[in-house]
Amino acid sequence: MIEDEDEEMLVSPWPPHREVGEETVESVNSVESQLPMEECNNAAENHTDVEMEPSKSKFTWTIENFSQMINKKHYSDEFLADGLKWRILIFPKGNKADCLSMYIDVADAATLPLGWSRSAKFSLCVVNQVDYDRSMKKDAQHQFNIGERDWGFTTFMRLRDIYNPTNGFLVNDRLVVEAEVALRSGIIKFPYDSKKETGYVGLENQGATCYMNSLLQTLYHIPCFRKAVYHMPTTDNDNPSSSIPLAMQRLFYKLQYNDSCVSTKELTKSFGWGTYDAFFQHDVQELNRVLCEKLEYEMKATVVEGTIQQIFEGHIKNYIECINVDYKSTRKESFYDIQLDVKDCRDVYASFDKYVAVERLEGENKYEAEDHGLQEAKKGALFLDFPPVLQLQLKRFEYDVMRETMVKINDRYEFPLQLDLDKDNGKYLAPEADRSIRNLYSLHSVLVHSGGLHGGHYYAFIRPTLSDLWFKFDDERVTKEDTRMALEEQYGGDEIVQTNLGLNNTPFGFTNYSNAYMLVYVRESDKEKILCNVTEKDIAEHLRMRLKREQEEIENRRRYEAEAHLYTIIKVARDEDFANQIGKARYFDLVDIDRVRSFRIRKQMPFKLFKEMIAKELRIPVEFQRYWSWVMRKSRSYRLDQPLTPREEDQPVWMLSEAYRLHNEELMLFLEVELGRDLLPTHLPNRAGDELLLLFKLYDFEKKELRYVGRLFVISTQTPMDILKKLNEMAGFPVDEEIELYEELKFDPRLMCPHVDKKKSFRLNELEDGDIICFQKSPSRDGEKQYDYPDVPSFMEYVLHRQIVHFRSLEKPKEDKFCLELSRSHTYDDVVEKVAQRLGLDDPSKIRLTSHNVYCDQPKPQPIRYRGVDSLFDMLRQYNQMTDILYYEVLDIPLSELEALKVLKVAFLSPAKDELEFHNVRLPKQSTVQEVINELKFKVKLSHNAELRLLQVFQNKIFKILNRSQSIESIDDNYWSLRAEEIPEEEKNMGPDDHVVHVAHYMKDMHVHHFGEPFFMVIHKGETLAEIKPRIQKKLNVLDEELSQWKFAYMEAYHHEYLQDSDVVFSFFQKEKGPWQQYLGLEHKDTSPKRPCVANQNRHAYEKPIKIYN
Repeated sequence: MIEDEDEEMLVSPWPPHREVGEETVESVNSVESQLPMEECNNAAENHTDVEMEPSKSKFTWTIENFSQMINKKHYSDEFLADGLKWRILIFPKGNKADCLSMYIDVADAATLPLGWSRSAKFSLCVVNQVDYDRSMKKDAQHQFNIGERDWGFTTFMRLRDIYNPTNGFLVNDRLVVEAEVALRSGIIKFPYDSKKETGYVGLENQGATCYMNSLLQTLYHIPCFRKAVYHMPTTDNDNPSSSIPLAMQRLFYKLQYNDSCVSTKELTKSFGWGTYDAFFQHDVQELNRVLCEKLEYEMKATVVEGTIQQIFEGHIKNYIECINVDYKSTRKESFYDIQLDVKDCRDVYASFDKYVAVERLEGENKYEAEDHGLQEAKKGALFLDFPPVLQLQLKRFEYDVMRETMVKINDRYEFPLQLDLDKDNGKYLAPEADRSIRNLYSLHSVLVHSGGLHGGHYYAFIRPTLSDLWFKFDDERVTKEDTRMALEEQYGGDEIVQTNLGLNNTPFGFTNYSNAYMLVYVRESDKEKILCNVTEKDIAEHLRMRLKREQEEIENRRRYEAEAHLYTIIKVARDEDFANQIGKARYFDLVDIDRVRSFRIRKQMPFKLFKEMIAKELRIPVEFQRYWSWVMRKSRSYRLDQPLTPREEDQPVWMLSEAYRLHNEELMLFLEVELGRDLLPTHLPNRAGDELLLLFKLYDFEKKELRYVGRLFVISTQTPMDILKKLNEMAGFPVDEEIELYEELKFDPRLMCPHVDKKKSFRLNELEDGDIICFQKSPSRDGEKQYDYPDVPSFMEYVLHRQIVHFRSLEKPKEDKFCLELSRSHTYDDVVEKVAQRLGLDDPSKIRLTSHNVYCDQPKPQPIRYRGVDSLFDMLRQYNQMTDILYYEVLDIPLSELEALKVLKVAFLSPAKDELEFHNVRLPKQSTVQEVINELKFKVKLSHNAELRLLQVFQNKIFKILNRSQSIESIDDNYWSLRAEEIPEEEKNMGPDDHVVHVAHYMKDMHVHHFGEPFFMVIHKGETLAEIKPRIQKKLNVLDEELSQWKFAYMEAYHHEYLQDSDVVFSFFQKEKGPWQQYLGLEHKDTSPKRPCVANQNRHAYEKPIKIYN
């Protein structure tokens, strides 16, 4: 359950209104939100039958000493909602991620009636204890049942954001968590078959891939696109895990011919994605662009080259036309989709009106016309042509200036079943557009986003043939829907319903959080071409044959499974299996039972007939066969138990299976066969009542090898001394060789391999049938010092803990440099000594190691401290996961000395190069900032008479200038980055009325963020923005055309105000406020290449845009 949560999230419809820290549980009646409950169960294809009145509950959990929580997971107190006990489940250190993991859990699930099911919408929130409006809130809906009793967010929010003291989430080590639950009950009625009910199948959700599923279904149901994918050249030798064309072809073929939902794992593997990507929800619009670009590239120089353009490409003309002079600038651009405003637009036509609306460039916003200077002008855009398939991306997410964050626009927004883009005499078309083409479109698909900013769920309404019948594709489930559900219900906006609660019929209003996000229209005149027939002839023969073979294998497996209740599996181990496995694939116990001969036998078959079958199969006559059962002992080790009796051999196989099976339905047996001198099977010796069967392994401490040498029947009253001659003969030793014996008892969780007293009887040594004896030559006293593992217990201990470790240089964290065979029990000193030996270093103390983050395949942010862990096992363990990778660095001084120093990574902003160069500064921890500056002067090239200062920068904004007398021990550069820079001459020569302001770059996109290098500049009293712009332009070396696209704003923590050229900038800034509290914002696109996050520049954290790697 928790390991595979679906990160498709919905926003809660109930706004928070509780004071921070209030701990309360409420349960109140409420009308239900218009989020349709029957649609939340996208993970299981079931109908729900009985519904009750909805209710909701709220709960606050205050967690003290959050950073000191040691256990992997913690539960809150229980709270009630509609008679069910709920609780919050958190993983304070993350559940396979460096994020807080948080879920809602049905606390009393185990005691509920069989078949219970409950559909619920819920929200989880980490409260910002400084400003509630900046709390981190995520929402979801889920069908809870006995199989899925918990649901939520594996990556709720980054741990570093929680621990950042400036964010306000963790105050005095107290974390406040809120939960809201609204639900209605239901009873699962019967399984749902999408293929049978609709003729179509769904796509499996890998965790958070609903956005991809909705897009893939939309593209698949554009037949000309599907046909083009089928016609991309592929061969039978291609691997679908690395070939995107083949993976797409296989996916589309299965959607066309399979009877059940289809997996997308092959396709995502061909993208180069791993498990992490499957649990990371992206934007469907972004995926659409990236995928089409990739397919367009793959189609080059093939028979389908240009298909993507022919289907989706249209053209637009951007123009600027001067009013008073004869000058006009135009630029033609192509598009695959059109982004339409939703905010303040009633419908699609209003958005198109806004798109082509003419903007007047006048006053301070005049246009710089070539050879004409500043001129009044008209600026706008008109369409040259529209594509056969028109994709409209609705801008449901926008930046809220007041809240300084992105928000989802849930306003009502209508879209027609038939879209006429020639309306009003073709007002959307450029004069030169071809008016002979009729731009009348029919709605083909509606992609819906249900949820909010931080997550949600995607699904699609599609009418494949443009008939009146719509289908809803919601991951695995496909249902028939009517036009109202596909259109009106996806408009969004506020809804009003009657509560019908007794005599109170006051209408209740709420916001519909499920609304259209992307629309796909097909032009009527191109309908036959776009919605063409796709038959088997369009599919390459090798693909058809390959998939048919795979389908036949699946059918055979199904038949096999369907008849499984009639059969049982008998696994037969022999001496040959022991000899082949022990010392190679196996050291403990005798055999890997999954690697021996297995036989599928009808349960009703008499065991005697099975023996006859073995006689033919293995050429061992029935009379020479003796079978032993196995037993799992209390030590959890497997041993031979006892031979089958003649009476047992008369029974049918199923009775033996019932009596002796160890797991599943399988029967494990050992076939004892005695070989004569000619190595052919011969008669088995009769076994006396006091005889024991012992099995023997031989250990060679010189070669560090263990092997199986055979078995013996011994009399329980005899001593090991009585069989030493026989053992030496089995080992090939002289008959008088001194040997030592050990009994192999257990190895999990710790090894037990006691010495066997050769003078005591086997009975007094507590030996019994099936016991394993390991023996070896007796090493001399000197020999014990010579050999790494001089006896059986030391060798077994080594085997139990040995680990192959892949070492990588921290400078090249993706490349294995070398491997070492180590023991998980090795100490810190043992490990660094082995690494130093491998690198040829004399001083192991100069090796610094860093553990591996298994979730993002990168080094952990902090290295391992000198002797900071007990063993290699601790270095390789991350929560409940193990890795086999470590990173190393070679230092210039011993690590113990380095850790006595404070190491700061300082970025120096060189005025000559206008770029950052990074320097490590090592000083005693009691040193001051001034001493850091003095040290830097020897490392960087300064201008004449330049003075340096040291700044703290966080998230591309300047936090403060560090005081020169401040101790560096208090500086934390894990979250802050340090920057040194020369103090500009203009600051040194400031007048009494001048003011230094902080300037930072930012952009507004799906995720608002600052970027680039912030800086200080001097502004003078009375200076306007128009006067400041040239100085900024000169400093940043920006072209006029680029600067004209920039916006300038006065920024405070919760205040954002755009500036006009005539504004006096000085008047906005208050001297008593620091740079972090107020700054001049430069809003423009980030055109710089992506690079490591500056929050921690000495580590390897990267932004995560959507990307197809192969």
